[in-house]
Amino acid sequence: MDQVNRFPKLPERIKGLGELAYNLWWSWHPSAREMFRVLDLQAWRDSEHNPLRMLGSLSPEAIALVAEDREFLARYDGVMSEFEAEVGSGDGWFASHWGHPPAPLAYFSAEYGLHSSLRLYAGGLGILAGDHLKECSDLAAPVVGVGLIYSRGYVGQRIRENGWQDDVESPLDRTYDPVEPVCDDDGERITIRVPLFDPPLHVGVWKVRVGRGTLYLLDPDLASNQPWDRQIAHRLYVSDLEQRLRQEIVLGIGGMEVLRTLGFRPAALHLNEGHPAFSVLERIRELKEEGAGFEEALAQVREKTIFTTHTPVPAGTDVFPFPLMQRYFNHYAEELGTNCDRLLELGINPDNPQAGFNMTVFALRTARYANAVSKRHGEVARKMWAGLWPDAKEGEHPIVAITNGVHLRTWIEPRRIQDLLSRYLGPSWIEHQDQQGIWERVEAIPDKELWQAHENRKASLINLINERARDRWLGDKVAAVNVVALGALLDPRVLTIGFARRFTGYKRPDLVLHDLERLKRLLTEPWRPMQLIFAGKAHPADQDGKRLIQKVVQLAQNPEFAGRIAFVENYDHHLAHYMVAGVDIWLNNPIPPLEASGTSGMKASINGVPQLSILDGWWAEGYNGGNGWSFGESEEGDHTPADAESLYRALEEKIIPLYYERSDDGVPHGFVQVMKGAIKSVAPVFSTRRMVKEYIEQFYVPALGLLQENEKDPMGKA
Repeated sequence: MDQVNRFPKLPERIKGLGELAYNLWWSWHPSAREMFRVLDLQAWRDSEHNPLRMLGSLSPEAIALVAEDREFLARYDGVMSEFEAEVGSGDGWFASHWGHPPAPLAYFSAEYGLHSSLRLYAGGLGILAGDHLKECSDLAAPVVGVGLIYSRGYVGQRIRENGWQDDVESPLDRTYDPVEPVCDDDGERITIRVPLFDPPLHVGVWKVRVGRGTLYLLDPDLASNQPWDRQIAHRLYVSDLEQRLRQEIVLGIGGMEVLRTLGFRPAALHLNEGHPAFSVLERIRELKEEGAGFEEALAQVREKTIFTTHTPVPAGTDVFPFPLMQRYFNHYAEELGTNCDRLLELGINPDNPQAGFNMTVFALRTARYANAVSKRHGEVARKMWAGLWPDAKEGEHPIVAITNGVHLRTWIEPRRIQDLLSRYLGPSWIEHQDQQGIWERVEAIPDKELWQAHENRKASLINLINERARDRWLGDKVAAVNVVALGALLDPRVLTIGFARRFTGYKRPDLVLHDLERLKRLLTEPWRPMQLIFAGKAHPADQDGKRLIQKVVQLAQNPEFAGRIAFVENYDHHLAHYMVAGVDIWLNNPIPPLEASGTSGMKASINGVPQLSILDGWWAEGYNGGNGWSFGESEEGDHTPADAESLYRALEEKIIPLYYERSDDGVPHGFVQVMKGAIKSVAPVFSTRRMVKEYIEQFYVPALGLLQENEKDPMGKA
C-alpha cells in the first residue's frame, strides 16, 4: 500500500494503524473510532475525525510513545483483530445464503457520501450510495463501486451580513483523503483511455477501501488531457449540458473500461440514478465483439441490469439534445452493431418525443429490474413513466418499490446511544438489526438513561454550533449580528427543532415562518419556549433557494426572536451527525409528492429524535401514530396555509406540552415514550440492512444468475 508519505513511518508494533486509516471500515465501528480518539484527543478533533490527517499531524516522537503504551496497545490489538476477522474473511451472510458468483456486481453512482474526509457528494443520493456500499461490506455482498473523483466540486457556504449565501469553491486538497492511486506491478500509476473522445481522453484511477469492498474513482484531471477535458470532473453535476454529457460518458463507458482493465468482468450492473446509464452500452459492445448482434446483446444486458430512480418529477432527469448525442455516438453506434437512430430511440420519452435523449427513459428501457425508493414514490414513478409500457396491466408495471434505508452503525450516535443499545438489547442487535423483535427491548432502557444520553448529544450539538460561530467571529471578523444568527445564543434547555436539508422551494424551509407573530409567541413564551436550528445549502444556481436562506438568516438576526432562530453554515456530513442526534424534533415539510423518499428523518428517528413531517416519501409508510407526528395535507400540491396551520397546532397542542411535562426526576416520560417508539419502529425497517437484503433477494441474485434451478425470481420470470 502506498501511503504517499502522508504521515511519519509507523513503528512495527502499530503499523496496522496505516492500513486501518485507509479503510473507511473504521468510520462505522465505534471501537476503531474510539481508538483513534484516545490516540490524541485534540488532534482527533482538529482533524475533524480523519485518521490520516490526525496521524500526519503527530510527531514521530509522539507516535513512538504510543507504541509503548500498554493500555493503547491492548485497545489496538482488539480493534485490529476485529478488523482482520471481518475484512479478511472471504465468507459472510451473502455467501452463506447464495454462494459465490463467478463475478461481482458493479454499482455505479455519480456521488458517494462515505465520510466527511472524502467529499464526493452533494446530498442525499450520495449519502445513500455510501451507506449502500457499507452495508454491502457488512453482508459480504460481491459488489464493486464505480464513481468519479471531483477536484473542485465541493462547494462551501458562507453567509454575508445581509443573509445572502456566498458559494465558496476552491480546489480540494486530497493529501489526507482516504484514497490511493491504482498502480501497475511496477508502481506506475495506471491511466485508461475512455472511448468516444477526440482528441483521446485518459483517466487515472483511485481506489477507496470500504470494509470488504472497493470503490474505484475515475480522475480525468490529468496533465496529458486537454484543458476542457480536464474539467469534466472539476464539479459534481456541471451545469453546461455538453460537459454534463461528457461527464456521464466518462462515468458509464469509462467506468466499464476501468473495470475491464483492472480485471473485472461484472456479472451485473446496478445504476444508481440515470447518470451512469451509458455503462450498459459498453457491456453491449463487449458482447458484440464476441459475436452477438445488437438486439441480442441488448436483451442479454437488460437481464443483468438494475436501475434505481430517485426523481418524482420528469424535470429531474437529464435530457440531452439529439444533435449533441449524434455528435458523440454516431461512430460508437456502429461499434455496437446498430445505427445512431436505433440508439437514440432507446432514450425517447413517448410522452415528449421531441425533448431529446432522456437518461431515465434509457435506463428504464435497458434495465430488467427497476425500482423507486419508497412505496409512494413507486406509485408516482409508475404513473410518471406509464407511457413506456402502454400495454402493461395493473400490477405488471416493471417499477417496484424498495424503500431507502440508512446504515445504522454509521448514523446511530456511537458513544452513548449505541452503548445503550448494546447494554439493553445485547450486542447481537448489530447482527440482527433487521429483526423487529429485538428492538422491542428498547422499552427496557430506563427513561432517565435515554433522556440523559439525548441531553448529552444536544449539548454536544450546541457546543459545536457555538464553536463554529466563535471561529467565524475570531477568524473572519464577522458582524456580531451574524454571530447571533449562526447560533451563539442557543439554549440546551429549550425544545429544539431541526430543519437540515438542501434549501429549495419544494422542501418549504420557510413553512414554519408562515405566521411570524404566532411563531414569535412560540419562540419567546417564558415558561415553554422553543428554538429553531436551520442548516443546508442552496444550489449555486438556485436564486430562490438563496432567498429562502436570506429570509431565515434575517429573522435570526432580528432581536424580536430572542436568538431562538439559528442558521448554521456549511451543512456537511460531519455536522449532520451532530444534528440528527442532537435536536429534539426533526422537521420535514415538502410539497407532496416531491419527496421521493428522504432519509434524514430516518437518521434522526434511530437516535430517538422523533420526526414531525408531512406524510410524504418514507414517512407515509413509516409513521404509526406513536413514533413521531404527522401534519398537513398529504394530497398532491402546495397547501402551504393549511399545512402551516396544522404545523402550529401540532406544536402548540401536542409537542410543546409533552416535552415540558416533567416528573419529579426531571424527565419528560411521555416524550421519551415517543423517542423509544421512533427507535424501535424505524431502526429495523428503514435500515440499509433491510434495504440491501431486498435488493439482493429481488434483483442481485437473479441478475447474478444465482437462482436455484426451477426457482422463479421475484419479478415473475423463470
